[in-house]
Amino acid sequence: MGTTFAKIELLIVFQKVIFKQSNNNMLTSSEIRQKFLQFFESKQHAIVASAPMVVKNDPTLMFINSGMAPFKDLFLGNQPIKNARIADTQKCLRVSGKHNDLEEVGIDTYHHTLFEMLGNWSFGSNDNNSKGYFKNEAIAWAWELLTEVYQLNKSDLYVTVFEGDQKEQLEFDKESFELWKKYLPEEKILRGNKKDNFWEMGDQGPCGPCTEIHIDLRTATEKQQTPGASMVNSGHPQVIEVWNLVFMQYNRKADGSLVLLPAKHVDTGMGFERLCMALQGKQSNYDTDVFQPIIQQLSLRSGIAYTNGVGQGSGTMTNVAMRVIADHIRAIACAIADGQLPSNNKAGYVIRRILRRAVRYGYTYLNFKSPVLNTLVPILAEQFKQVFPEVKQQQDFIVKVITEEEQAFLRTLETGIKRFEDYKEQLISGAFAFELYDTFGFPIDLTQLMAREQGKEVDMDAFNNCLLQQKERSRAASAVETQDWVILKEAASNFIGYDQLHCSTQLLRYRTVSAKGKKLFQLILEATPFYAESGGQVGDKGTLQFGSDIIQVIDTQKENNLIIHVVEELPLALDVACHAQVDVLRRKRICANHSATHLLHSALKQVLGSHVNQKGSLVNDEHTRFDFSHFTKVTDEECEKIEAMVNDKIWENISLQELRAVPIAEAQAMGATALFGEKYGDLVRVIIFDKAYSIELCGGTHVNATGSIGMFKITSEGAVAAGVRRIVATTGVGALNYYKEKERELDKIYSLLKQPKDAEARLELMLVEQQQLTDKLEAFTIEKVHQIKSQLQAKVRKVKGLNLIAESIDISHPEAIKNLSFELRQQIDNLVLLLGNAVDGKAQLSLMLSDNLVAEKKLNATVIIKELAKDIQGGGGGQPFYATAGGKKPEGISMALNKIETLL
Repeated sequence: MGTTFAKIELLIVFQKVIFKQSNNNMLTSSEIRQKFLQFFESKQHAIVASAPMVVKNDPTLMFINSGMAPFKDLFLGNQPIKNARIADTQKCLRVSGKHNDLEEVGIDTYHHTLFEMLGNWSFGSNDNNSKGYFKNEAIAWAWELLTEVYQLNKSDLYVTVFEGDQKEQLEFDKESFELWKKYLPEEKILRGNKKDNFWEMGDQGPCGPCTEIHIDLRTATEKQQTPGASMVNSGHPQVIEVWNLVFMQYNRKADGSLVLLPAKHVDTGMGFERLCMALQGKQSNYDTDVFQPIIQQLSLRSGIAYTNGVGQGSGTMTNVAMRVIADHIRAIACAIADGQLPSNNKAGYVIRRILRRAVRYGYTYLNFKSPVLNTLVPILAEQFKQVFPEVKQQQDFIVKVITEEEQAFLRTLETGIKRFEDYKEQLISGAFAFELYDTFGFPIDLTQLMAREQGKEVDMDAFNNCLLQQKERSRAASAVETQDWVILKEAASNFIGYDQLHCSTQLLRYRTVSAKGKKLFQLILEATPFYAESGGQVGDKGTLQFGSDIIQVIDTQKENNLIIHVVEELPLALDVACHAQVDVLRRKRICANHSATHLLHSALKQVLGSHVNQKGSLVNDEHTRFDFSHFTKVTDEECEKIEAMVNDKIWENISLQELRAVPIAEAQAMGATALFGEKYGDLVRVIIFDKAYSIELCGGTHVNATGSIGMFKITSEGAVAAGVRRIVATTGVGALNYYKEKERELDKIYSLLKQPKDAEARLELMLVEQQQLTDKLEAFTIEKVHQIKSQLQAKVRKVKGLNLIAESIDISHPEAIKNLSFELRQQIDNLVLLLGNAVDGKAQLSLMLSDNLVAEKKLNATVIIKELAKDIQGGGGGQPFYATAGGKKPEGISMALNKIETLL
């Protein structure tokens, strides 16, 4: 593997050299990114790393979908501003919700799932803030960077400014217009409407006018024929927005009204991939060195040249497929590196959907019948190693996860294609097309393509109706109505729950939230001992007492750095002192399980190897559930070692050493374990249980000494996903209850065995006796099957040139019936064999057809058995040559046996 990676790294270096030589030494993508960050560093901006793409502790987002998303707390005023000026390149993913570009990716040359957003920020600009800035500096620096540093042709640039909106009582952005006149003639400063030039974070929250910078990359002839000004925001792939400068001035409230923010902010976003296209003189993002190393690898593996055709015509679909894969592998690899594994729900489902879209394009248009995406990860790891090093650090793990996902989906794809081939109707129903889409991951265009190849059509109206119904169900299930905060007092909210479990405090603000027909209230307190759900640890429960009014806290959550107490009713008096009390016993049990999780993490690394990394956790008052990277089952012996090691550390009664507000670099120097996918600030909290054993960055609550955990017991170990195992364990009272339950089970076994002196020997004897009885029963069944087979052979009837056997039999075991059917098929030509039997008051049917009847007569056992199943009030399925059905009406068996003739 190491040799392979070295070859890939050498290949990328070689490609960079070739790129430089063949493009007149144009800037590489790495150089373009670096120049951006260096420029803003020279303007006194702090350069920060990209936040993880997978969002945690924010119920409104699954993924970072814009450059400003990691800074929501700063815009909302929920977090103190440490740096008034920041610049970064942020990984973004647009595949769900309001911003969803997935279906456009690959079809055109500039949409992407994962993209980098280059951005510079000013937080809290006002007359008294000398470090912050607003429109003047943002516009001046944007022009300086694009035209002087990057040396883009000024004549190719256009800008748009907000024209105003009478309905919203928003004025024309004259200030931006006047500032741009310093750099551009008025005919290149275009007025844009609210849709294009008023940026909003969502239905609620910070927003403001924006000015966009567009570039015209068309040929000189095209420019002469049609002025660039008329092409801005027209959807032309070579006249594109390259940078958006947003001026955050307002806050959108739940009722739709706008109020001024207490301070003004600058939020800019420049699409890195589009910038590379412009600077490298390309007509497509995919022709830049951001994507070409992957595309060339795909071309090499498929033996198909990449020609950059766009659209979905038959001649261009190989190009579309390569673009889809080149884009999607970036999103998949970065998501896994940030801690999101493919799965069947929420964010994991989104990643699985992206992966499957890439696989099916490769399967259909590039003839990739075995895993290919996994081979592209090393190329990405080399490309990203300076900017997103987490991909390189987890390369082996990412490859493993993607490989197993590809293998599983390729099997599903083949099954779906067989289902399609078995479909006999000329018009493919919308319901069936939707089943292929929803269950087997077939895009509708793939189903249409296969249909055209067979001279068939798809009922698209019915398909679209099924799709619409699914979206409406999903929208209704996830709909949440959140009202504005009612602010009672302007003050900061502080968490004191590391040191106190109760306190006197005041209510600062509250709001009403409605979801799934239920109304809840969310409260913010000035000081709170309640821990909000984060880092895998569940939120606290407890009570809030306002005078004599006691309110139950049913959950504590975190949103935009606010600790939210969820209650089902509001107190009668909102402005009185509040006594906040955490459920002490529950918190203690949670602490025990959380501290045990740290001890478990270290034990896993020591017993299984240093490759073990946390991939998810859930800590509550009942157990700890810990997911970790490991490629094989943890054996019983290994589990025993891990369990013993954790219990040894518990019984050593190691005191907790808690360090707060430690600089991140200092914590890393101490050897503290940091988790991939977590967003850490400049200052972190370090939890230590013996410096030689466990040092981790953690914001959760813990015991004061390990002895408080009591004991530790692993209750299960198993696979979660490719390369990820899960251990569930319990501590203290939970562990004691586990052992008590096992004791009760043993007592019951002893009682059933009549209290033998040697229970183990007695059980072994019973197992031997059971096997002897099973062998006798099997021999009896085989003899009975032979007798029935002879009887059935004598009952063959000629029907329409076929040999038909349709009889009831007295065999209850399905496998025996199946074996009997295959034996008769080998001995009788042109056979149609329908057998019925009743077991425990239920009906069973099995249908076997000779291969030649399937191939030549186009008979299908699955289609026939579904019709016969109606007589027994059941359903069935199977393969074209053998299918079975089950139902709840045994008396219908004779009706089915008589009906078979009419179906042939």
